[in-house]
Amino acid sequence: MTRRTEWSEPATGFGAEPHPRHAGGPGAGPESDTEAEFRSGARRGAGPGTGFGGGAGFGEGGSRRSRSRSSGSPSSSRAETGEPRDPVEQARNICLRLLTGIPRTRKQLADALRKREIPDEAAEEVLSRFEDVGLIDDAAFADSWVESRHHGRGLARRALARELRTKGVDSAVIDEAVGQLDAEQEEETARELVARKLRSTRGLDRDKRLRRLAGMLARKGYGEGMALRVVRQALEAEGEDTEGLDEPF
Repeated sequence: MTRRTEWSEPATGFGAEPHPRHAGGPGAGPESDTEAEFRSGARRGAGPGTGFGGGAGFGEGGSRRSRSRSSGSPSSSRAETGEPRDPVEQARNICLRLLTGIPRTRKQLADALRKREIPDEAAEEVLSRFEDVGLIDDAAFADSWVESRHHGRGLARRALARELRTKGVDSAVIDEAVGQLDAEQEEETARELVARKLRSTRGLDRDKRLRRLAGMLARKGYGEGMALRVVRQALEAEGEDTEGLDEPF
């Protein structure tokens, strides 16, 4: 039987505020450059107590526990003797810490709880409740990730889908999120990437320039056909002879 736990309703910022339009974290290993970039773009200026993980509803419980420990209550005695806390409370606190400053997917939180040996029943109760109140929203996470990583790093749909799969996002949700980008927008971004890189390839022979520029686009998830077309047009604009550049690289 699933145990019922009393929950404080989150402050307005939790339930009403959508995920920011742009994953690792405290207690889950070093944060990657990718996640740091996502956090700074998604929650610029945010800190503990704002957005995810810091509303009054959940925070008040921490204050009450602090006061009870200082007054020598039974909870203080349990803490002093090392008796385990209620696993639901422990799971909730872990999730709140991980959500402070950056959204995460349900799978990322579930993996963190499993690593800390939280019982499956307690983890499921907390994760489901967090979804109910909007603290976990994989669709909003995917939308934000696509927007942030496409505009910030120029990643194409294929690379974005691959990243979201590593975060545990459902395939249908991924398809909808990357569907924000159409082929025209993707090609325009590819042109901008090549234009920024073009100057650094001047002085190299044509084939080396082709490999560097097309290889850069391939690493960002652009298809071979689009990469060749965009690079060829950029080189033609500089007066390069592009005969034979339609061949695969």
